[in-house]
Amino acid sequence: MPSDTILGVFPVRRWPAQDASHKAELRLLITGALAQQATPDVRTAAVIALVHALRCEHKIVDPRRYGLTRRQLRARAEEIAKGDWAPEAVHEVISGVIAAVAAARAAAASG
Repeated sequence: MPSDTILGVFPVRRWPAQDASHKAELRLLITGALAQQATPDVRTAAVIALVHALRCEHKIVDPRRYGLTRRQLRARAEEIAKGDWAPEAVHEVISGVIAAVAAARAAAASG
C-alpha cells in the first residue's frame, strides 16, 4: 500500500487496481470522442463532462498527438458536455460544478 503526500503535508494512500483494463478502455473511449469525433455513450459523455468541468481534457488526451490544440480539444469536450446525453438536472449540476471551479480559480488568482 503506497503512501504519499499532497503538498508535502497531507497524507494520501493509494490502492492501485489489480486489473487496469477498465481504465485503458475508458481512455480509448474518451480519446475516440474527443480526438476522433466518435459519438460517446452516456457513461463516457458523463466522464467527459466532469473532466471538462475540471479543465483536464489535455491530461487524458494529448491534443498534439492528434493534430489538435488544447482549445479545440476543450471545445469538443464542451460540445459533448452540453449534449443531450443526460437529463436537464444533470446538466444543471455540471454547470454548477463549472461555475464553482471558475469561482475558486478567480478567488485564488486575486487572493
